[in-house]
Amino acid sequence: MSAPTAQLPHHRNGLGIAYRTMAMVCVAGLTASVKWAGHRGIPVFELVFFRNAFAFLPLGLYIWRTTGFSVLKTQRPWGHLTRSVAGLVGMCCSFSAVQRLALTEATAFTFAAPLFMTALSALMLREAVGRHRWGAVLVGFAGVLIMVRPQPGHMNLTGVAFALTAAVGSALAMVQIRQISVTEKGATIVFYFTLAGTLLGLGVSLFDWVTPDPATLAALIFSGLIGGVGQLFLTEAIRVAPVGVVAPFDYTQLIWATILGYLVWGELPQPVTLAGAAVVAASGLYILHRELRRFGRTPA
Repeated sequence: MSAPTAQLPHHRNGLGIAYRTMAMVCVAGLTASVKWAGHRGIPVFELVFFRNAFAFLPLGLYIWRTTGFSVLKTQRPWGHLTRSVAGLVGMCCSFSAVQRLALTEATAFTFAAPLFMTALSALMLREAVGRHRWGAVLVGFAGVLIMVRPQPGHMNLTGVAFALTAAVGSALAMVQIRQISVTEKGATIVFYFTLAGTLLGLGVSLFDWVTPDPATLAALIFSGLIGGVGQLFLTEAIRVAPVGVVAPFDYTQLIWATILGYLVWGELPQPVTLAGAAVVAASGLYILHRELRRFGRTPA
């Protein structure tokens, strides 16, 4: 899905970094919109419905202008189903976590996903994970413990549980993507996940529908549009530049989450959260470094 680093024009690295950074701005905006709408009484599955239904607008335009709708033909329907289940578990838990934690804190816990993915790849895909990557995983989990702050009166157990489950769901989805991306294109995978999220969100929401007021409806529509645009920026970043160049910029999401958290809710990140996030991010970057050395080229 990505060309070797040596074959990519060097000047496009800057464009890839810009795309990846814009994707993180979009993800932070999506998370803030979901938090705001949730605080105004919108249930989680209704949030999932709007986030996916309105993402079809930018996604459909992208498919029409690039691959064409023939890309929707699939050889792996059951693979898309298992990927969608894992991803939607992660999405539902992520939306639940952000209602209970500060925006910066909920974002920091998402950095644990690559750690879980490394462990799950060894268990599910029988990938060889050497001592260096296992060591990075252990250090990363120590960073998670720093963020959790396991002292009495300093831990939101429900919020942390949702956040860590969201990270596991995201990791499971990434492992599933590794399996089906051999035959499936990125646009195909994103389309069927978005379709599954729309159907699940609508189906469950019909039993607990809350009609949003105009301001909340605008925030819900915005969450879907910006979520879809963010996904396209992610796709384009990998298309124009090596993953080793652009992936470290995923951690800029913490900057945007901190800014939005302060501007909208007056939240300031705890120093211990930032310290733990730095440890987890460093572990994730080291795992990425070992992955690149192992493959000798940019992995898909």
